[in-house]
Amino acid sequence: MITKILDGTTRLARCVTLARRLPGVPLFINTEALARCWTRTLDRVFHISERRVGAPGLQERRIEHVGRAPSRGGRLRSGGKSERSRLADDFFQLFTPAKEKPLKRLGACFRLAHRAKTTVLMRWLPAMHQLCGLAILLCLPLSALKAETHKSTDSLRPPSVPLVACDPYFSIWSPADKLSDADTVHWTGKPHRLTSLVRIDGKGFRLMGKEPANVPALPQTKLQIQPTRTICTFEGEGVRLSLTFMTAALPDDLMIYSRPITYVTWEATATTRRKHVVEVYFDASGEIAVNNGNQVATNWVALDRAVKMVSIGSVDQPVLAKRGDDLRIDWGQLWLAVPRSQTAITSVAETEGSWRDRFCAQGVPWAVLKALPGPKPASSLVAESCFGLGEASSEPVSGWLMLAYDDEYSIQYFKHNLRPYWRRNGDDAAALLQKAAAEYETLKARCEKFDNELVAALTKAGGRQYANLCALAYRQCYAANKVVADANGQPLMFPKENFSNGCIGTVDVIYPMAPQFLLFSPSLTKAMLVPILDYAASPRWRWPFAPHDLGTYPQANGQVYGGGERTEQNQMPVEETGNMLILLAALAQVEGNADFCANYWPILEKWTDYLKAKGFDPENQLCTDDFAGHLAHNVNLSAKAICGLGAYARLCEMRGEKAKAAESLGMAKGFATRWVKEADDGDHFRLAFDRTGSWSQKYNLVWDRILRLNLFPSSVLTKEMKFYEEKQNTYGLPLDVRKDYTKLDWTLWTATLTQKRSDFDALLGPVYRFLNETPNRVPMTDWFDTKTGKMVGFQARSVVGGVFLQMLYDKAVWKHWAGRDQTKAANWAPIPTAPKIVSVVPTSENKGITWRYTTESQSDGWFKPDFDASSWKEGPGGFGSRRTPGAVVRTRWTTDDIWLRREFEFPAGGTWKDLRLRIHHDEDAEVYVDGELVTKVSGYITDYEDMPIDAKTRALLTPGKHIFAVHCHQTTGGQYIDVGLVDVEPSK
Repeated sequence: MITKILDGTTRLARCVTLARRLPGVPLFINTEALARCWTRTLDRVFHISERRVGAPGLQERRIEHVGRAPSRGGRLRSGGKSERSRLADDFFQLFTPAKEKPLKRLGACFRLAHRAKTTVLMRWLPAMHQLCGLAILLCLPLSALKAETHKSTDSLRPPSVPLVACDPYFSIWSPADKLSDADTVHWTGKPHRLTSLVRIDGKGFRLMGKEPANVPALPQTKLQIQPTRTICTFEGEGVRLSLTFMTAALPDDLMIYSRPITYVTWEATATTRRKHVVEVYFDASGEIAVNNGNQVATNWVALDRAVKMVSIGSVDQPVLAKRGDDLRIDWGQLWLAVPRSQTAITSVAETEGSWRDRFCAQGVPWAVLKALPGPKPASSLVAESCFGLGEASSEPVSGWLMLAYDDEYSIQYFKHNLRPYWRRNGDDAAALLQKAAAEYETLKARCEKFDNELVAALTKAGGRQYANLCALAYRQCYAANKVVADANGQPLMFPKENFSNGCIGTVDVIYPMAPQFLLFSPSLTKAMLVPILDYAASPRWRWPFAPHDLGTYPQANGQVYGGGERTEQNQMPVEETGNMLILLAALAQVEGNADFCANYWPILEKWTDYLKAKGFDPENQLCTDDFAGHLAHNVNLSAKAICGLGAYARLCEMRGEKAKAAESLGMAKGFATRWVKEADDGDHFRLAFDRTGSWSQKYNLVWDRILRLNLFPSSVLTKEMKFYEEKQNTYGLPLDVRKDYTKLDWTLWTATLTQKRSDFDALLGPVYRFLNETPNRVPMTDWFDTKTGKMVGFQARSVVGGVFLQMLYDKAVWKHWAGRDQTKAANWAPIPTAPKIVSVVPTSENKGITWRYTTESQSDGWFKPDFDASSWKEGPGGFGSRRTPGAVVRTRWTTDDIWLRREFEFPAGGTWKDLRLRIHHDEDAEVYVDGELVTKVSGYITDYEDMPIDAKTRALLTPGKHIFAVHCHQTTGGQYIDVGLVDVEPSK
């Protein structure tokens, strides 16, 4: 038998050596797959455990045979110098990770084979034969092996791990390979710390978070990311423990889908024959409930027959008062809830006085549900819970809790505050948590079924790497949107343009993310299109093309991008118009009718006329890739316009308008014929019609086949794909000839063009490698450098939902998933009527109001009522630079900072409905009234806005004279500042 082992391994080594010497023949060995195979073999044959015995450094390793050979265990003790000890060391050397020195494992393998005659291992020779062969493969020092590892493996190391992924404000990630290697953060990177500890047989370990630093981490051995779950596996002290974060993002039922709840579950199983006592601890920082950790927060507790609940929320509760990109929520409440069926202690505590350290030393304490008296800085508070799981054996024991966020009002929609969708029937946080607790087991089963079915379908459509990518993208896309209820209780969904510009309802964000929603839910697809369509149909939108956005998150009060509602400057006319027509046709295709379009048909006709006139050869304008700048004669944008005309033709066909369908389709085919001729550049097609030697990804062509338009010959796609595969870099295909950067979503669209699996894999592989190797540990970026693997910009955006596009090519698969939609949304309320704005203390919008101002740096007391500003200059507002969007500049200001003061008269006798601060700031500003800070805002806005004021400020505003004091800081671009007071009267 030993001879056979040695001969077999020698022959195998010779084959590998020969293969490496053949010219032009690359040798790729999937070391991770072989390691998994090796591990499975060992698991089938042996059961291994280890424990300390006696003096330091002496430990007992137990090898128990569980395979086909005689069922006899052997106990080997290391720490001495006996032959049996050396044998034990050699055997356990086989278990070293793949990254350890390979020759050590190879030598151990041969020594074991040589000694096998005289040891208990003789009984295991059949298994050893297999192990030695695998060891040889794993140990060979192939120079190219490391570089090719991620090309040949299906494992995914996500740049950041989604844990709580519910909406743009309730979105918490772990930016490390293991949960204990880093503190968890909000997707923006700000601290949103979650901590979990475990106690096994009285010994404490960290599972998640870097604190307490003196508590060792339990080794994390596995990470799985599923569409609705993230599962982390830990092992040590004779226990295998899984920690699962489950968000029931089940798109067939929007009442479940819209719940801002993540279930956290611990499950423990013994890996030895003895039982182990397991206890767990969890806490969530009050940082999650505020924009900045130093904001003051308070806390509450509640107890009912189903759950024990504690919550943390800001004292001020400025509901929907701020808008912008790098912001976190500071209204509503963070909730931690535990079912009463679990014996758990739950409380709010100061971080320094929490149960963390005492838990590791003492286990689960005896305590009552309690809150912490008095407001505190939010970062100093934690909502905590700890409980015992019981005795882990071969049968698992488990426990769970819920982490939730009730924002009460989620979106401001044309000055009306809308509730989250789950509140549409009047539920509050307590009712939600009670329902969620009662449905835990049911939802757990539903999520597991959904994940398994979807991953299987994705694997069939594009392979395991594709399935892993889509699972991660599903969580991220879901968490970058918010579903709310309109006045009729119907769903509206709003994406946030994360780390791009913070816009809400951006059409060229909806376009790339749409495949995820087209696939799973016609109701959600309509919910994201209705706000844009209603806005475009309103008198506010004056242009013949589609709008770009609805405002800045979370305020959907009208377009802010480019010229906004004022001018056509820096708009995306062909881009957004083509996007809307294509998406409406895709929705109609899966539903089998164009009924949804009936109310908006006049707009669609107007948009189609625009594409007929302007679409084929676009003027100098922006497209969705606006970071690349303006471009005239954009060939890819032209393809979108052509597909948009074809999409309109399909809609006309479904409505029975045959003549219009034939006319539009005929024009689209004519344009496509011209496109093929005029964009041709030999072995590919150009970036712009007038630029020879240029090229770009033609991702917009995907709709020609998905919508069955048949406008472009298949030879176009084949020629482009062949050219693309020659242009790829280490981490993917550049977006176009101008730069090395690319877009992840567009690359995955481009990969589908020919519908050949080899082409799809060729473009997918480098992108997958990028995810595994990028140094930027942030939620998946969609804009990165294809040579360095570094993020260029953007993160955590919903556009990654576009990776599901491959699934839309199969009509039966698409129909299967979309057909599960139970919501059947319809009968949306009309766009809200704008409230009436009454000036109380006027701004300088209509008439210049005199202020005192200075651009010289001021001392700390400049904002106090008794400050002497007589030496400051005087001038009419507003103050700023020319051509700042929405500005009414009467006094030019071009320095970095300006300080303003103005006395005003607050009128008597007014019955104010909703008194607000009216402000236009570009950029950071702070406003004081009578020396009290009213607001502090960052970033810029492009028009005057009305911001809520708190009760303290309202109490200051008694009839008589008062002082405004304002500081504005400029960093880049335009600049402007002006303030006043208004009363907002709700519309009837």
